[in-house]
Amino acid sequence: MGGGGTTRSALPPSLRRGIGIAAALAALVVVVLGVLYAGHGEPGRVDRWIVDPTADSVGSPWRRVALALDFLGEPAGAAALLVAAVTGCLLLRHPRAAVLVVAGAGLSTAVTTVLKHMVGRTIHGESNLSYPSGHTTFATAMALAVALPATGRIGLGRAAGTSCVLAAALVAGAAMGWAEVALGAHYATDVLGGWCTALAVVPATAWLIDRLAGRRAGR
Repeated sequence: MGGGGTTRSALPPSLRRGIGIAAALAALVVVVLGVLYAGHGEPGRVDRWIVDPTADSVGSPWRRVALALDFLGEPAGAAALLVAAVTGCLLLRHPRAAVLVVAGAGLSTAVTTVLKHMVGRTIHGESNLSYPSGHTTFATAMALAVALPATGRIGLGRAAGTSCVLAAALVAGAAMGWAEVALGAHYATDVLGGWCTALAVVPATAWLIDRLAGRRAGR
C-alpha cells in the first residue's frame, strides 16, 4: 500500500510522468483532428471506412445496449453516474477523488462544448455540432476520475497503475463511442476526439486539485 499522501492523491505521483505524456499526446490529437475537420459536414475517409455514420447501423438487441449507453451521457443518466461516483468516493473517505469526479467531468464537458463551436463540424444538419463527442468525453472522464485516485489507494506501481488507468479510459470511451457511432450520432473521429479531450483534461485537473490541496495543507 502506498503512503498517506499517495493514497489521498487525485493523481498518484508515480503516474504523473506516464499519464502526463499520454495527456500531452491526446491534446495534440484533439488539435490535429479539429484542424482537419473544421467546418466539415461530411464523414472523412476514416469515418466511412469504419461505418456509415449518417444512419443507424445496429439492430436489436444491440440497439438497446447502444441506447442504454447513450442514456448515461444524457443529463439524467450523467447526473445519476456523478451522484453514485461522488457518494462512493465519500464513503471511502477520499474527498479529492470526489472533487475530481465533479471537476474532471465538468471541465471536460465544458472544453468539449467550446471545441464544438470552435471547430464547427456537423452531422445531420448544420445545427448538430459533432466534434468532439460529448458523450464519449463524459464517459472517459468518469472512468479516469475514478481510476486515477483508485490506483493510489490500492498501491499499484508506475507501469501497472498507468496501464490500468489507460485501460479503464479505453474501455469506457470505446463502449460509449461504439454506441454513438452505431446510433449515427457521431463520426468515428468525433469519438476519438472526445476520448482524447478527456484524457487531456482530467489528469491536468487532478494535478491541479493535488496542488491546491497541498498548498492548503501547508498553511
